[in-house]
Amino acid sequence: MTPKEKWLAKAIEYFAAHGVGDASLRSIATGLGTSHRMLIHHFGSREGLLSEVVREVEARQRAALADLAVDDLPLRESWLRFWDKLVEATLIYGRLFFEFSAHAMQDRPYAQGLRNDLVAVWLPPLTEICRQSGMGPEEARAYARLSLAATRGLLFDLLLTGDRKGVDEALLLLDRLFQELVEHPADS
Repeated sequence: MTPKEKWLAKAIEYFAAHGVGDASLRSIATGLGTSHRMLIHHFGSREGLLSEVVREVEARQRAALADLAVDDLPLRESWLRFWDKLVEATLIYGRLFFEFSAHAMQDRPYAQGLRNDLVAVWLPPLTEICRQSGMGPEEARAYARLSLAATRGLLFDLLLTGDRKGVDEALLLLDRLFQELVEHPADS
């Protein structure tokens, strides 16, 4: 692991625990056990560091989705395992994810790439999963967007309420809708 990768990993853990807020580069460096100069050396600026954190956290989530696509288990079982992994990651990084999402909505420079990455890059693989399950192209695209939005909403709910049982029940309802769409596709 390079020094930059080491500091990036530490920064991700730090932000997961403390959020970003308006923390200065100096206070971030202190929290990481280094100097602001070391962070400037590796990331250029506070915004550069935050940009790298955003990219890495997002890459981890896409990797988890890719694991779902190559799993040899039935789709439903793979999806439920993915949900468990997603919940585990959300309990660690969810505050960071939603904070960065808000930063993207506010057009903060280091989060500009997220405007596309938070939705657009997720839709093709989710749509393909739906299509492989037997949905038509239009239903698959619509369901992919619905499932992405609903899943994120449930994760947001979990962070606010801590009600894992409630969000799991809602996810199972989303799963039943998926099964219904696969078993009874709409007439074209």
